[in-house]
Amino acid sequence: MYRNHLKRILDFSASTMGLLLLSPLFLTIAISLFFANNGKPFFFQTRPGKNGKLFRIIKFKTMNDKKDASGNLLPDADRLTPFGAFLRKTSLDEIPQLLNVIKGDMSLIGPRPLLPSYLPLYNDFQRRRNEVKPGITGWAQVNGRNAISWERKFELDVWYVDHMSFLLDLRILLLTVKKVFVREGITQKGQATTTYFKGNE
Repeated sequence: MYRNHLKRILDFSASTMGLLLLSPLFLTIAISLFFANNGKPFFFQTRPGKNGKLFRIIKFKTMNDKKDASGNLLPDADRLTPFGAFLRKTSLDEIPQLLNVIKGDMSLIGPRPLLPSYLPLYNDFQRRRNEVKPGITGWAQVNGRNAISWERKFELDVWYVDHMSFLLDLRILLLTVKKVFVREGITQKGQATTTYFKGNE
């Protein structure tokens, strides 16, 4: 009942209310990034959703588009702006994903949507993370976020798929609020962003 019906109703209701309540902050950040990023306050990227169906995720743009002499984008660490770093540390860059939840591409709680290029690299166990909609936050995020290994992250994602419930989602939501305030596990040591998944060796 919860997995197939109630979760979607709660997602839509909570995301709509959250977006309305956060609209002044949303507009303030969007305007600030519009001027800071040459008129580009938002970051769009294709991600896999439930059953691998692709959708366009939306986040606040935290990195600029600076390139090297050959026209290639500079490393993430060199393109992450001070304001962008602040948005990531506070998770404010995730606010626009409420639009993805309202649309139905995502859930508030679920495995984080990763890159499409990872899909053929998953083994059968890891692929099970796509049996549910991806979330803005999830079980892996409150148990280490980007500071844990890929193997552990997938284990936590699949555990969530098998144990999804209202009480678990509520627990994850409360733990997420705590994690945001203490700013734990935002990146791996020595990395501006999480490392790329290169498959199972």
